Amino acid sequence: MDIFGVFSIIGTVAFAVSGAIVAMEEEYDILGVFVLGLVTAFGGGVIRNLLIGRPVTTLWNQGNLLEIAVIAMTIAFLLPVSWINKWKKSESFFDAIGLSAFAIQGALYATEMNHPISAVLVAAMLTGIGGGIIRDVLAGRKPLVLKDEIYAVWAMLAGLAVGEGWFHTTFELLILFVIVIVFRMLSVYYKWRLPRRSLRQKEGRIL
Repeated sequence: MDIFGVFSIIGTVAFAVSGAIVAMEEEYDILGVFVLGLVTAFGGGVIRNLLIGRPVTTLWNQGNLLEIAVIAMTIAFLLPVSWINKWKKSESFFDAIGLSAFAIQGALYATEMNHPISAVLVAAMLTGIGGGIIRDVLAGRKPLVLKDEIYAVWAMLAGLAVGEGWFHTTFELLILFVIVIVFRMLSVYYKWRLPRRSLRQKEGRIL
C-alpha cells in the first residue's frame, strides 16, 4: 500500500464517522447513520467521477475502504456519548487529513486523464468537499463547507498545485499534503473566512 492509500483510509474513517455523528445529532436511526456516513466518505468521489468521465462503478472496487467505513461507523454508533464528544474536539484535524488526501487524489485522477486545469480544480474540490455537502443537505443543514472557515479554497489550491505540475513526485505530494493540512488548521484556529455579504435587513429597519 502506498502512502496515499494510508491517507485514504484515514480520510475515509474521518469522513464516515463525521457523517455518522451528524446523523446521531439529528437522531436518525442506524440505517440513517450508515447512509449519511457512506455518502460523506464516498459521495465526493462519485460526483467527481461523473464529471471527469471515470466510471462511477469504480466505487465497488474500493471494497476494503467500504468495509473500513462500515466498521468505523458501527464503532461510532456504539461508543458512549462522552467519547464521541471527545472525538468531535479533534474532528477538524482528521477532517483536514481527509480533505487534503482526497483533494490531491481527485486532482491526480483528472490530470491522468489529461483534463484542463479547470477540470482539475473542480475534481479536487468535489473530491474533498462533495461528501460533506451531501451530508449536510441530507441532514437538513446549510452546507458548512460553504459558510464556515475557509475550506473549499484549500482543496482548489491543492488541485492547482497538482494541475500545474508544481508537485508531482511522491515526496512533493506528501509535502503538499502537509501544507494543505496546516493551512486548513490555521483557518480553523484563526477563523479565517472569505468575504461575505448578507441581504438580511437589520432588525428594526423598515423594509
